[in-house]
Amino acid sequence: MTDPVRPAFHGFEQIPLREYAERAYLDYSMYVVLDRALPFLGDGLKPVQRRIIYAMSELGLNAGAKPKKSARTVGDVIGKFHPHGDSACYEALVLMAQPFSYRYPLIEGQGNFGSSDDPKSFAAMRYTESKLTPIAEVLLGELAHGTVDWDPNFDGTLEEPTWLPARLPHLLLNGTTGIAVGMATDVPPHNLNEIVSACVRLLDDPDTSVRELCEHVRGPDYPTTAEIITPAADLLAMYETGNGSVRARATWVKEGANLVITALPYQVSPSKVIEQIAQQMRAKKLPWLEDLRDESDHANPTRIVMIPRSSRVDAEQLMGHLFATTDLERSYRVNLNVIGLDGRPQVKNLRMLLSEWLLFRTDTVTRRLSHRLEKVERRLHLLEGLLVAFLNLDEVIRIIRSEDEPKAALIARFELSEDQADYILDTKLKQLARLEEMKIRGEQDELDAERDRLMTLLGSKAKLKKLIKDELLADAKKFGDARRSPLVARGAAQALAETELVPSEPVTIVLSTKGWVRAGKGHDIDAAALSYRDGDGLLHAVKGRSTQQVAFLDSTGRSYSAIAHSLPSARGNGEPLTGRFAPAPGASFVALASGDNDARFVLASSHGYGFVTRFENLTGRQKAGKAMLSLTPGAGVVQPAAVTDVANDRVVAVTSAGHLLAFPLSELPELDKGKGNKIIEIPKAKRGTERVVAIAAVSPGGMLSVKSGTRTMTLSFKDLGEYVGARGSRGGLLPRGWQKVDGLHVE
Repeated sequence: MTDPVRPAFHGFEQIPLREYAERAYLDYSMYVVLDRALPFLGDGLKPVQRRIIYAMSELGLNAGAKPKKSARTVGDVIGKFHPHGDSACYEALVLMAQPFSYRYPLIEGQGNFGSSDDPKSFAAMRYTESKLTPIAEVLLGELAHGTVDWDPNFDGTLEEPTWLPARLPHLLLNGTTGIAVGMATDVPPHNLNEIVSACVRLLDDPDTSVRELCEHVRGPDYPTTAEIITPAADLLAMYETGNGSVRARATWVKEGANLVITALPYQVSPSKVIEQIAQQMRAKKLPWLEDLRDESDHANPTRIVMIPRSSRVDAEQLMGHLFATTDLERSYRVNLNVIGLDGRPQVKNLRMLLSEWLLFRTDTVTRRLSHRLEKVERRLHLLEGLLVAFLNLDEVIRIIRSEDEPKAALIARFELSEDQADYILDTKLKQLARLEEMKIRGEQDELDAERDRLMTLLGSKAKLKKLIKDELLADAKKFGDARRSPLVARGAAQALAETELVPSEPVTIVLSTKGWVRAGKGHDIDAAALSYRDGDGLLHAVKGRSTQQVAFLDSTGRSYSAIAHSLPSARGNGEPLTGRFAPAPGASFVALASGDNDARFVLASSHGYGFVTRFENLTGRQKAGKAMLSLTPGAGVVQPAAVTDVANDRVVAVTSAGHLLAFPLSELPELDKGKGNKIIEIPKAKRGTERVVAIAAVSPGGMLSVKSGTRTMTLSFKDLGEYVGARGSRGGLLPRGWQKVDGLHVE
């Protein structure tokens, strides 16, 4: 029987591309999640940070040592433990040395390690020097006491710790951020004293709720002294769910008339804030500010001085606007997603984080005590053999001198273990001769007492818990400090309306016959005397204020609006309204009005229909405008008339045939939009040739000017009596020579 033919192996495996891509992507995702982006709950460190700190401890760069070049540390890290880019490794080192980035810096840097203005402006690693800070002892102090597991490094020539035996929950102290594949983490920094206090509370009462823990952990504590203004209820919800956000606001004081910003939110650049404020000043959106200065120095790391234009400026209102429109107020995302003791990433609430870390700490302390107990028992075992040798020194010397196998002879003669025999043989004779029985027995007594204490601790959960608590409190006393970020209840910042950001000045808005608009300062501008483009001229001009809206009506009866101060200056020809708005094809701009929202205007068509409306109805943000005046076929829009006295004004309408009618304003309905009611009668036979030329609203005591060519006839409120009639009537005929009316003007 012949052997079956086996397929030839070509040194590679053939698998479907889909399967290979899926496997490769999953492997990469797991690597990024577990070995790069997310921190381990136990020591709160990512692998690169852990390796930097361990490498520095191996180089002897503790807090009391002389610093060495950062390049030396980076070289050791990437050469021994972290085979990645040196720039990324150095950046991670720098971050742990920046007091404005880390609440409790783990590295002390000498040289240029960046600034809060530009955290990445640090010098190259060949120029800077670094060493560990005293608080790094919290992470490294128990490393040699059997507290961690060790793994081979990337090439198997060295071993590195799988984690560091943190004595404090470093994860919450300095926080961290990271973006993995499909998940991210954002853990804010906290105050050491508050975290330790919460841990002690949880040790005393394992059933403590998140709400009770928040009596100790009142909120994040950033490296800057900016205020945290997030409501306490929102902070509690954040700690209960592991998700949420924190809002921080700059602090400021008033020095005389000046406003001085003294602290910025975490990771906010002073130069960026100054640029944001200056940009608003250049755009004339901060008329209240006259000048802006940066007076920051070493003594005052943040000092931005704002000089108001006058002492009447409302400082609270101004700062509220800046908080809403610049980085003086900033929101930080919180996502407590970390790798737990089970090696899996999970979003945890505050109680889960602290409880799991206390389990980690309990295991670490247990391993430390067990490791020490083994050493004590081994030393006691060796001392027991040494005492035998001292009491039988002559016999021991004889055996060593005469026996071919002194180790075996010692074991047989004195019933020693191999370790004891080796220890005796390794001890120099002169040391052995000097040994005193009292010394040996004294050391034995001390070690016996220590062994009993260790066994008691390991055998009692209560005593072990008390030891952990005492060590936490001792570290808090040594490294703890006061809260930097005050928790302050503040209302939401409110940006000022555009009308409040510009000075209220009188302006004259001018509309040309071809739809070009401009605004000149003051009410004494002669609009007709302004220069116009060839073939263009004055259509209408109205008086208003820079903070008011201006409404424009097109030939179809649609209304558009813009704020007066945004219009171009009257020194030029202005700009076409078609550049701002999008009227229907063929439509042109034929009328305009300006006033406060509650002001009333009479709107009318050239066919003699109209109504009263509030100015607010004419305004809108839509680029395409809003339907306002409904027109009958062939009708046009008449320039709106401003109402002064709603109760007593008279509406005056005049036609191109010289018919003038006056009637009480109260006879016209007030509408939001529409066609309105008949104002003046135009016979059907004359509707093709006669039209309403102008309308006006005249108050008692007011004067009406009727313009005809170059001539003007002035009528008082009393003079209008002979033209008063019922609304919708024909009205009276103006005197001969005045029947070709160009317009009406009210004074």
